[in-house]
Amino acid sequence: MDHQGQFRRAALEVGIPDDEISRFTEHLRLAIRLSGGSGDSPVGQFGGLPRLPVGMGWPTAGADPLPFVFSVDCAALPRVDGIGLPADGSLLFFLNHQEDHLAGGTGDRRYARVVYVPADAATEVAEEPSDPTFVGEQYDLHARLRAELPPWIATDDEDEDDDEDDLSPFQQQLARDLEVDLPHLDELRALADDLWPPDEGLASAEIGGYADDEVIRSIAEQTLAGREKAGEIVVPVAQWYTQLEKEQHRLTSEWVSLARFSPADEYYYGSFVIRHDDLAAGRLDLALSVTEFSE
Repeated sequence: MDHQGQFRRAALEVGIPDDEISRFTEHLRLAIRLSGGSGDSPVGQFGGLPRLPVGMGWPTAGADPLPFVFSVDCAALPRVDGIGLPADGSLLFFLNHQEDHLAGGTGDRRYARVVYVPADAATEVAEEPSDPTFVGEQYDLHARLRAELPPWIATDDEDEDDDEDDLSPFQQQLARDLEVDLPHLDELRALADDLWPPDEGLASAEIGGYADDEVIRSIAEQTLAGREKAGEIVVPVAQWYTQLEKEQHRLTSEWVSLARFSPADEYYYGSFVIRHDDLAAGRLDLALSVTEFSE
């Protein structure tokens, strides 16, 4: 479905100028929320045993199986502008959250895996590992769309002053510049929420939308440090924070959240992020994983 076209038509109907709509939609992304319960036909499975290609072993890190988190049927997902997911086949996500958290920042990617299973592949339910803790409770996933904006745009009108205080000076300037360019910014934000309402309920997982700010910040830090080490740039200490903010803003447009999830019976938050170009080209092995704990 042409979601940007849907948004444009709705905005034009309420009298918002076309140039403002175009500028706003540069920042508007849609995320696919995945949750249990009743609803339309299931689009995936959380927990349980995955369906793997016949003859393929359970993904491991060394000798240890990687816990299976969830899978989605790409053909059953809503088609969303700007997310280069495969048109069909399945995506399966595996993560050992404890080891992945300990390996964070080391470049060790053994403990997280995204597996793509083509639609024409013969599959079978994987044999259960000897350790049952690698298999979580199984339930079907249902999809709905949610509008998403970067944090420096997506302020809550009721707490706008507090939200602005949470932004860096660089982000505050971005927000002020956008408000000048978009006199109808509040109406545009409200219209996006009307078309794709926020859901206060707990989602099992999300696909698409913006990568978390902390994740992009970490990538930006590593990118700048790597360029400095290679002698490509020299950043004075007094300008490091400003350069980091600019690099983070640039990278936000390059990366997309491939998956975010937080199992109800665990105290961790898992995230896979990937560059738009790598996702469109099917280079899922280049997805980065980040695991954080809530307690």
